[in-house]
Amino acid sequence: MQTENQYDEAVRILTSREKFHICLGLDRISSILKILGNPQNKLKIIHIAGTNGKGSVSKIISEVLIRAGYKTGLYTSPHILDYTERIQINNTPVQKDDFARLIKDICSLSAKKNIYLTEFEVLTAVMFKYFADNNTEICVVETGLGGRLDATNAAEHNLLSVITSISLDHTDRLGNTIEKIAAEKAGIIKQECPVVVNPENRGYKVIEITAKKLNSKIIKAQHAELQFSGNDSYAIIDGNKYIFNMLGLWQKDNLGLAAAAVSYLQEYGLNITEEAFSSALKNVVWPCRFQYIKEKNLIIDGTHNPDGARLLRSSLDFYFPTQKRTWIYGSMKNKDYKKIMKILFRDEDNVYFCEFNHSGSAGADDLYAAVQKNYKKIDIKNIEKFLTYAETDRIYIISGSFYLIGEILNLNQSLKNIARLDNS
Repeated sequence: MQTENQYDEAVRILTSREKFHICLGLDRISSILKILGNPQNKLKIIHIAGTNGKGSVSKIISEVLIRAGYKTGLYTSPHILDYTERIQINNTPVQKDDFARLIKDICSLSAKKNIYLTEFEVLTAVMFKYFADNNTEICVVETGLGGRLDATNAAEHNLLSVITSISLDHTDRLGNTIEKIAAEKAGIIKQECPVVVNPENRGYKVIEITAKKLNSKIIKAQHAELQFSGNDSYAIIDGNKYIFNMLGLWQKDNLGLAAAAVSYLQEYGLNITEEAFSSALKNVVWPCRFQYIKEKNLIIDGTHNPDGARLLRSSLDFYFPTQKRTWIYGSMKNKDYKKIMKILFRDEDNVYFCEFNHSGSAGADDLYAAVQKNYKKIDIKNIEKFLTYAETDRIYIISGSFYLIGEILNLNQSLKNIARLDNS
């Protein structure tokens, strides 16, 4: 009980009004990390930026390293249920008492030194300190927003940088063109630090120019294809076929990036066997990212931008072309939900709009006003009963905000268990 109270207090600190917003820049995070002894510079970091796919790439690389026998840290965002999901070592989230202690220590220290820290900066400082204190051998670190001024970019060196697909998102902060956004993402490239990128990346030219200026080698993504037969999914990478435990057509590009990163790590000297790579692809789980739950005939996917919506729609058309579709959808009001929904929903689909317990949640009536067809409203508390009667010829999709998904899972213990998000 004491641990839960301490954890709840840490979350209250993180989500307090003065911390819960984004303020890009490296001065504050660098100042607190210096006081902490610059733990980030004691780590071997694989740094990953991009608009879509960076979480999947991070998870695949992390899984490969774990199965190769390396003590591996993984830092991702957002979380689904608990903040502790964001900071993991060998797939085990940071313990709540350790998390609460580090939050308290770092916030007290920042207040004493008059260093203002945002929520993400506090979490990033906790992550670097936790990974250093626990002697992680390699850390896979996903950026929060952008790259150049993201708090995760405070490290002086990277073992490797990876840049996933780039599209127009967060244009108010990163710029309103692909070139401007690519320049921000390319900001994670360090002097003489290799970077993995797909040549078909829309920002490739900018990334290439940045890498050349820094004398950093560009490693091109490997060729990957996906196959789906019955309920079995396969990946074909440079002619080699593997059982692959993740669905979604976009995973083709993510796999190509992850495979190229692994090849570089082998050249660097890490002992990563073919068995470790194969086992990782067969068993990797990235919850709530086009995650198919057979028991409920349900897809859970946190799509929250137009490019992600296009990928979700094309994946549904590929994997489930004949099934009817019922959507449970909710969005943050600061997202381009009108455009997203236009991409996702077919005229014949059933759509249920859902509000969730967050000040930024879009109202169900606002979502309806944006589409004005096939609209129904469902209370989030009734979704468990709703899914119990799932039809076999119909696929159900919960999509939109991760806050929505987290609240639904918290209200549905059985769904939380089979989504493999119950860390209690």
